[in-house]
Amino acid sequence: MTLLSQDDIIRHLDSKLFHLLSQTADELGLPCYVIGGYVRDLFLQRPNKDIDVVVVGNGIAMAESFARHLGKGARLSVFKNFGTAQVKYKGTEIEFVGARKESYSHDSRKPVVENGTLQEDLERRDFTINALGICLNSQHFGELIDAFDGIADMEDHLIRTPLSAEITFSDDPLRMMRCIRFATQLHFDIDEEAFDAIVKDKERIRIISYERISEELNKIIMADSPSRGFIELERTGLLEIILPELYALQGRETRNGVSHKDIFYHTLEVLDNVSRLSDNLWLRWAALLHDIGKPRSKAWSQTAGWTFHNHNYLGQRMVPNIFRRLKLPLNEKMKYVQKLVDLHMRPISISDEIVTDSAVRRLLFEAGNDIDDLMTLCEADITSKNEAKKKLFLHNFEIVRRKLKDIEEKDRIRNFQPPVDGEEIMRVFHLEPCQTIGSLKSAIKDAILDGMIPNEHDAAYEFMLKKAAKMGLLPYEK
Repeated sequence: MTLLSQDDIIRHLDSKLFHLLSQTADELGLPCYVIGGYVRDLFLQRPNKDIDVVVVGNGIAMAESFARHLGKGARLSVFKNFGTAQVKYKGTEIEFVGARKESYSHDSRKPVVENGTLQEDLERRDFTINALGICLNSQHFGELIDAFDGIADMEDHLIRTPLSAEITFSDDPLRMMRCIRFATQLHFDIDEEAFDAIVKDKERIRIISYERISEELNKIIMADSPSRGFIELERTGLLEIILPELYALQGRETRNGVSHKDIFYHTLEVLDNVSRLSDNLWLRWAALLHDIGKPRSKAWSQTAGWTFHNHNYLGQRMVPNIFRRLKLPLNEKMKYVQKLVDLHMRPISISDEIVTDSAVRRLLFEAGNDIDDLMTLCEADITSKNEAKKKLFLHNFEIVRRKLKDIEEKDRIRNFQPPVDGEEIMRVFHLEPCQTIGSLKSAIKDAILDGMIPNEHDAAYEFMLKKAAKMGLLPYEK
């Protein structure tokens, strides 16, 4: 963190936007401050194009006057019901609101809002690092307001609430998720009082919509080390409430001196591994959910020890219910996660044996355009502490990758459709739609994937005629 003097802050605010904000506020005679995340990120040297402006007075009037000063290119949006306004200008969003105080009822996170002082506005902020302000009026331009020692907390890498943590989280339970999200993103620790308040009030999260919870979950998942957030979710008790399928992975069981690994911590290691390689949110979700079928498939036998047969199949069947509950998209993004959860064992099983062309063709056919993401997930899934075993797996995966490339170039299998389609089969044998057509198409597809025939029309046509003859079918002659 960089300690900034008032002169440093003034240099950072030396731009058209801030000078016009200052001019507008002075013209209207309104005390005006830039508040919250923009100030926090100024000290943390993080980019931020979202500017929150608090006016002690009419925030909408300030926004309207500011937009007029900006002129062409400024887009003003007014939200009278909320007493707020927004100005968008050249990629920057400036939000305006009048200083206010809030009070909450126990069964709702929607506050009763009244006009307030700057101090009351800062008190309602979630964390001390977000309760910082900088004056924009010309007489005190660049002067820092730090009523709750937010700068000291940033220096100490601490997430703390301005007022009582218990009241802060009970009033707005989403702040419990935000607390863990900020700690994850910034690599900060959670203040002991705040942590204890989350544990005490965790059940209050149930009044929050899953849309809002998922927004915070996605931000945790997109952090550079998302495991930190999920460990805190588990420690506070929130994880069991919002994502019980992941919570169920924790712990290890021992029989006859044989233990299986803790699947929860293994999953978080896989998630972190993927996060170092990709910023694809849905690939990270696939990493998070790839083993959720294991608790339902876990079995013990004297001969094989612990097994998790078909956990990939059970896991992919669980994905839609999880996405539906969390209000995540039920479209191609969900299907993508399902596919990767279902297929994540295939490259491992191939690499564990002799890598045959046939097995690689089938993997390429089933994964399609997602093959590279699947391989990224599977390599991230190798978390063995046995370095020799890990090295062998990675070596075999490299063989699989080379084979995938060679077969794709030679056979064009990715997303392929059999070169003889159902309409041609119906035309050749004068058939109406029936099961026989599907059987012939499947036989052609399998013959190509098994390397019996090339992925070409003439070869597939000849194979079809021979296969049909064995089924008692002959080409139709007019």
